[in-house]
Amino acid sequence: MNTDSSTAQSMSTFTCDVGAVLPGFVRDTGLAVWGRYAAVNDEFVPIHMDNEAGRAAGMPGAFGMGNLQISYMHCLLRDWLGPMGRIQSVSARFRKPNLAGRVTAAGVVTEVRGEADGQVVTVELTVTDELQDVLSAGTATVLVTGGAH
Repeated sequence: MNTDSSTAQSMSTFTCDVGAVLPGFVRDTGLAVWGRYAAVNDEFVPIHMDNEAGRAAGMPGAFGMGNLQISYMHCLLRDWLGPMGRIQSVSARFRKPNLAGRVTAAGVVTEVRGEADGQVVTVELTVTDELQDVLSAGTATVLVTGGAH
């Protein structure tokens, strides 16, 4: 989770209006990051750990795990929501491999509807690289239970 207090949402600044842009979740990626992720998930696949294996698979080198991109989407949502709600679902499609470098998870609120237990909010998500190429795109549904307008 991003612990930078300048990007954390407070109850007084939280918004889930249609069109609201979530603060980006930025990470530098590469072999060291992928190695840590592999250790946690027991996912030591050569194409994610070794540049030669990545090249043998037709890529310029090793590349990041797709599920790591989804975890960045989760972190983006969690940082935005804080104690205001919970993630109900996230789905994504991978479009391009995550090569080493900086990636940004971003989101925009596209729908808000009231329900008995809070507001159900739809967020369109992307993970982009330094060139702004979309690596993955998806949709999340969250339930906002307190403090949002």
